[in-house]
Amino acid sequence: MVRAIVVMGVAGCGKSTLAAALAEALGWTFIEGDRCHPPANVAKMAACIALDDADRAPFLAAVGDALAGAPGGAVASCSALRRRYRDALRARVGEILFVLPVVPPGILAARLAARRDHFMPGALLESQLAALEPPEEDERALLVDGEAPVAAQLAAICAALAPA
Repeated sequence: MVRAIVVMGVAGCGKSTLAAALAEALGWTFIEGDRCHPPANVAKMAACIALDDADRAPFLAAVGDALAGAPGGAVASCSALRRRYRDALRARVGEILFVLPVVPPGILAARLAARRDHFMPGALLESQLAALEPPEEDERALLVDGEAPVAAQLAAICAALAPA
């Protein structure tokens, strides 16, 4: 059974909300990926500068270490937009289920425009959408309807986790 789940995707897809609810439902540790960014990354994003792979390396290491170090199981929110980022997490943690809430770009933009007090500006949405590499068939992943209520998303995830 999987003991590490990453709710992934672009800004505004509901990663943190879904990951926190899933961790609570499973009785696992919740890891807020935004808190794993070094201050330089936060400053860069707040200035509307997209992160590059060098910027992401310490962030991914911190998320991976937090997942690997959580007793009993953990759910993290982490963009994990590219395959190589998910591979870096798997290299630190082992088996991970990636959950991608799928939300149309227009809804994402509206969600980001409504956000207050978050370092990630909506101006970076296009770069995130361009970078997104949805999970491939050989990755353990689940796509859920990110416009559905959180309870419906949880039900889909829990059904996928149930033993066959």
